[in-house]
Formats: sequence, structure tokens, C-alpha cells
Amino acid sequence: MRTITTILLENIRQALESIKSHLLRASLTVLIIAFGIMALVGILTAIDAIRLSITDNFARLGANSFSIRNREMFVQPGSGPSRVFERISYDEAVAFKQQFDFPAYVSLQVFGTGSATARYRLQETNPNVRVIGSDENYLTTSGAELAAGRNFSQTELQYGADVVLLGHDVANRLFPGETDPLGSIVSIAGSRYLVIGVLERQGTGFGFSEDLNCVVPYMTARQNFSRPNMNYTINVSTFEMETLDDAISEATGLFRIIRGVRIGDPTTFDIAKSDNIAQALIENIRFVTLAATVIGLITLAGAAIGLMNIMLVSVTERTQEIGIRKALGATRAVIKQQFLSEAVVICQLGGITGIVFGILAGNGISMLVGSPFIIPWLWVISGIALCFGVGVIAGYYPAAKASRLDPIESLRYE
Repeated sequence: MRTITTILLENIRQALESIKSHLLRASLTVLIIAFGIMALVGILTAIDAIRLSITDNFARLGANSFSIRNREMFVQPGSGPSRVFERISYDEAVAFKQQFDFPAYVSLQVFGTGSATARYRLQETNPNVRVIGSDENYLTTSGAELAAGRNFSQTELQYGADVVLLGHDVANRLFPGETDPLGSIVSIAGSRYLVIGVLERQGTGFGFSEDLNCVVPYMTARQNFSRPNMNYTINVSTFEMETLDDAISEATGLFRIIRGVRIGDPTTFDIAKSDNIAQALIENIRFVTLAATVIGLITLAGAAIGLMNIMLVSVTERTQEIGIRKALGATRAVIKQQFLSEAVVICQLGGITGIVFGILAGNGISMLVGSPFIIPWLWVISGIALCFGVGVIAGYYPAAKASRLDPIESLRYE
């Protein structure tokens, strides 16, 4: 007795021979299915690449970070104005940094000015340079990187030395060409600073260019931009992203104690996670994923209808062949398996073709956004399973019709 594997292989062989004998018709059906799968796998691969790019970029920019500030970070439509709490003082910020023993980096930040002019010899910037006071952990918690130079030393931070990390655009404006800014003395808002570092390009966010930032020690900002009630921001970056929520809970409890908030009273500060924007973008991408899935399924539904029509035509054309097979002893089950296998093989050929081209198309988008080559195994397996289901659904009725044909009438059919 023939095994199930032998029967299956025989059905596949006969299906391939039938496809070869009707190559043009089968190829058109394969292409229809391939386009549906290519659209589905291609779009979803591109979406996975975009999601990975967003996650990586925001991780680099501090997706494992949060900020403690005196006002809400975002205003939700219809929720009214953002709340503003009492300012965070220097003593409160320093106390938090000293007492927060969670495995994380803590950085203090204070705003100096947003309308400074930077000068070096005959070169001058527009009066839109922002001066920020911070500490040795600014680079880690903000996602900024040094293009040249070094970070602040502990001595410079402790005594408020007049040193500065220049933003990318500021450095390019003051030191055009091949001029090395390191070690030069620049004037910013009337004060002279020694350039110890230049920041990498960061780009623009929310209409503000991060490359116009100049960072000085926070003690220097307190001295050179002194004003009553200076407000501080505390930035925290955890060593591991998985511990972010635990760090927020511990930071909330510690800062409530530092600010003297009694049990039961509402918190008098705001904690904003740095990955809020990333989560919002990823949330919007889910709607695109849903739309892409619907489009792919509609295309496959059309392909299933086309496949069923072609299989019915094939049954009609091969009526005499079916009669001969039955006359030679083929059972209804064998005939049904033969035509069902043919429909499934056509679908799988289309599915494999569509998956290959879908991966290539999706990774073309991946290259544009700077993501690595992606093989979406979930969508690959789903595509194969989907094609199998389409083949069974579209091929069952024609296969059942072929199996019910009368052998005598089939032999007389012309």
C-alpha cells in the first residue's frame, strides 16, 4: 500500500505537469497571487523596518530616559492647559542626584538663554543660540554625542569653569572650513568660554534646532545667567530599558520626599518619558499595518476567485482525462486530491514568489531609513499558511465537481 507521503508527492508531480501544460494560464494566476502576497509582505516588512528604526533612534536619543520637571510635557487636545507646578530648585535637583541610588545616570539641566549670539573673531551667529547648563551626564541622558573634544571634568563642574560644548551649527558658523575650534575662546552672550568639545549633528525637533545648543556646566550657567527662581530639570537614563518603569516609581517616591509632599497629596511635579513620541508614532503605524493587511487580503480574495474560475475551466477541459482515470480505477477521493493539490501548488508558487519580492521591496524601504536587512519570519510563515488556505478554499469546489463526474459521460465529452 502506498504511503501518504508517496500519494502526496505523486499529486504534486501531476499538479506540476498540469501547470506546465497550461503554462500561460497558470502563470497569470501565480502572478495574481504573488502580487497580493508581495503587497502584504512588502508593506509589513517596510513597517517592521520603520518601527525598528524608530525604536533604535529613540533608544539612542533616550527612550530609556525620563525627565522630572515642573510642567507637563504634552498638552492633549481637549484636556485644557498644561499644569504648571512650583519650580524645581537647585537644592532639590542636587539632593535628588545625590540620593537616587537606582542603576541609572542622572543629569541636572538648567536653561540659560535662548537668544544668545556667539562670536569668534569676525564670525558671528544669529541671536538664536540656546545656552544650557548641565553636567557630565548630559551626553548620556540627552542622546547627544561628541564629534570632537571631551566632556566636562569634575573640577570644571565643581567650580563653574567657563568652558563650552558647541552645537554642530554653531561650530560650523564660527569656524568655517577646516578650522579646529578646540582650544579656542568664543564669546557667547557677552561671556568668554573655552571650547572643549563639539557636538554631533542632531537635527531639528518641534521647530527647534538641537544643533544651535551650547552646553556649559550648570554652575557656570547659574553664575553667567543668574536670575531669581531659576528652574531645573532632572533627566534620568536607566542602564536597561526594562527597568524604566521601576526607576520612574522610585524617582517619584524619592522626589516627593525631597519636596515634602505628604502621603495622600497629589504630586507637585511632572514626570515625562522620553519615548512618548516614539510610542505615539508606533501606535499610528499600527493603523497602517491594519490597512496593509486589509489591502493584501482583498487582493488575495480576488486571486482566490480567479483561481477558482481557472480550476473550473481546467475541470471542463480535462473532462475526458477524468473519465479515463476513473475508468482505470481512480476513485473520487483520488480525483479530488489531484485537483485540490493543483490549486494548492499554484497558490504556493505564487506565495513564494510574492514573499521573495515582498522581502526585497520592504528591505528597499529599510535601506532608506537606515535599518538592517529584515526577514519577517512571522509574515513569511503567515503568507505560506494564507496561500495554503486560499488554495484549499478556491480549489475545493472545482475538485469536488471533478470527482463527481460520471466516467461514461466524461469519456463521451468533446
